[in-house]
Amino acid sequence: MLGDLISGLEKEEHKILRETVARFAKDRIAPIAARIDEEDYFPEDIFKEMGELGFTGIMIPEEYGGFGIDPLAAVIVLEEIAKQSASVALSLMVTSVLFGHNVAYWGNDELKKKYLPGIASGKLIGAYALTEPDAGSDSVSIKTRAERKGDYFIVNGQKMFITNAPVADVFYVFVYTDPTKKKEGMSVLLIEKEMEGVTVAKKLDKMGMRGSPTGLIFFEDVKVPVTNIIGTEGMGYPQMLKSLEIERMVISAISTGVSLAALDWMVRYSNERKQFGKPIGQFEMIMKKIADAGAMLDAVRTYLYMYAATYNEEKDNRFESASVKFLASETAVKITLDAIQVLGGYGYTKEYPVERYMRDAKLLDIGSGTSEIMRFVAAKSLLKAGRVI
Repeated sequence: MLGDLISGLEKEEHKILRETVARFAKDRIAPIAARIDEEDYFPEDIFKEMGELGFTGIMIPEEYGGFGIDPLAAVIVLEEIAKQSASVALSLMVTSVLFGHNVAYWGNDELKKKYLPGIASGKLIGAYALTEPDAGSDSVSIKTRAERKGDYFIVNGQKMFITNAPVADVFYVFVYTDPTKKKEGMSVLLIEKEMEGVTVAKKLDKMGMRGSPTGLIFFEDVKVPVTNIIGTEGMGYPQMLKSLEIERMVISAISTGVSLAALDWMVRYSNERKQFGKPIGQFEMIMKKIADAGAMLDAVRTYLYMYAATYNEEKDNRFESASVKFLASETAVKITLDAIQVLGGYGYTKEYPVERYMRDAKLLDIGSGTSEIMRFVAAKSLLKAGRVI
């Protein structure tokens, strides 16, 4: 049955983790998921509870209060939460993985001690600030600058479409410390929201992923201690490439979580809804949609879980990350649209959650790299290799 192939990849602790997260998500997140979407509010209490249970510590070392560096565990946590609320899963991914894991992987001991315990416990919220108004897919075109003056960098620039920006305490910010070197002059600074000159301009009103706040950040002559640099000057570009590998893997778990929830509604509704004297699940075209959804989802989940279980940070994983990302996100869009079609008029109303699933899914084939860019990355990796057998 669906998911049987991946069960062999999970250790006993993974199975226990899944049961724990699933129970929490059903008890605490599911009852308020529609409200989170409708009111577009960030559930701070939920994040505090997830911190107490250790869920906000995914991909953060145990010595800093985290769950440990275990990509498969991160996939499991995000998938289970996304089944109930993709927006909660997205904000969790950004603070724990895009901020927390990157600090753990690249940061020095002082920065790890300063920020990671708070992130792992849910007491701090992090954000990952790369995208700018004129630099999305073309990330090397960022214009944010950091000029070294004594013991500080003076930062000027802006970031856009930054998940968690309105609620974050600290930002993982990509800047140019030497723009003359182009990508070799890119660096990363940790900038706190309370530093003078930092302004979060507004929360964007989005089609989906509502409740996962997205905003603009302005930096105007912000004095950032030199000690807040991640790694050394000029290390920003390789950090970006490696962080995008992880990001594209774990966001794929949000896609599979949404897909599972939508497929579950398709199956249940098709067994209950009757037309022309029999359940609609007995009609050939409905059966085709369900069969296609199940096959696509099982294939992409198996790929994702195998990738997460065998992930090696020391090798180039750009093909795997890009390909699993566009497969998972496009599968989510397809399945959620089919779920609306199967539920018909009910699927188009807010009485059922499938229309929310579709709105949330659409962000997944845009954010973390569009499907078009993902295909470019995947193809470039294969062409560079020169052969596949």
